[in-house]
Amino acid sequence: MNPSTPPLTFLAPVEGDVLHAFDGVFVKGKLEITVKIAAPEDAEIAVNGVQTRRVDGHFEAQVVLEGYENTLEAADRISGGKTAIRVFLLPNFAGHYRLSIDDNIWFLRDIQQNRDRYASLFDNPYLGFLKQVNAEYGTKIHLNLFYQTDGFNLSDFTDQYKNEWKANADWLRLSFHALQEFPDMPYVKAGYEEVKHDCDLIMSEIRRFAGTEVMHSVTTIHWGEATAAGSRAMRDAGYWTQVGYFNVDDDQYPASYYLTVPQRRHIKKRFVWRDTEQDITFVRASIVIDTQKLEAIKPHLDSHEKNGHKPPYLDLLVHEQYFYPFYFNYQPDFRDKIRTAVQWAGENGYTPQFLSESVLNE
Repeated sequence: MNPSTPPLTFLAPVEGDVLHAFDGVFVKGKLEITVKIAAPEDAEIAVNGVQTRRVDGHFEAQVVLEGYENTLEAADRISGGKTAIRVFLLPNFAGHYRLSIDDNIWFLRDIQQNRDRYASLFDNPYLGFLKQVNAEYGTKIHLNLFYQTDGFNLSDFTDQYKNEWKANADWLRLSFHALQEFPDMPYVKAGYEEVKHDCDLIMSEIRRFAGTEVMHSVTTIHWGEATAAGSRAMRDAGYWTQVGYFNVDDDQYPASYYLTVPQRRHIKKRFVWRDTEQDITFVRASIVIDTQKLEAIKPHLDSHEKNGHKPPYLDLLVHEQYFYPFYFNYQPDFRDKIRTAVQWAGENGYTPQFLSESVLNE
């Protein structure tokens, strides 16, 4: 290949892309997608043996994906040049949603303080409300936990409700979030060992008081910021899927783990991407409910599709604190906001499913 010849470049998909039913024609576990390649005009390109055609200044071919991991290889018969990428197919990803709640700890403190009075976990008003949401809409709910807050930590929490946690594991999940609420962005510069320590601390207590049934392979770290080493620590703990906001080109804080600006721009549009170097799948939350006024929730969710980026998996995210009247930033319409978001999901064709179930490779 002549050194002056422009290289073959995959325009779409790109390395690490996670493909799903919204990306092409999905039939019987196979997905037909349009592959786009940048190459010299006189090139003769085939992708996985499928001949391309020249379209709008690039080359295109229809290629079928099957199974979880797929290699796409583009080869130019004229120059002899080749390039390849890895992409991933998730047949059960698109069209589902969950409710994800960060910063959870106060409801556990309340249950502990009332353990002699609460016959059930769901006697706690917060958890009782979430059970109502599940009963009414079938919503799967994932709670990311702090280890400690003023005067309480997870090691204090009773295991007397362990069987009840297990009995409700079909709709309720628990995972690591952070050691505590403050300082802000606690892991933005943290190394592997610090994240591992805090992650192990919380996971150990969850196993003790609730059982492994409520645990799976997804979490959201506090503030959505971590170093690559910190994300690896979570991956090694079993959190292969990590959720954030992936803000870029706006005035919002990134919540993007260690990803670069180009990677953030990509996932902001795609909502899902796999870092093949670190073996971590990242998923973008579709809304932070408590940052929106009640009347803005549906328009915000509508705006994704209007902008050409319909979320394949709808992650509805909110924070525990806003539930409580004693919190300085209490939102009296907290319940209504959650119901509005969940109702929107159902009205727009999304069905309840844990994110961990949606990213299974099986």
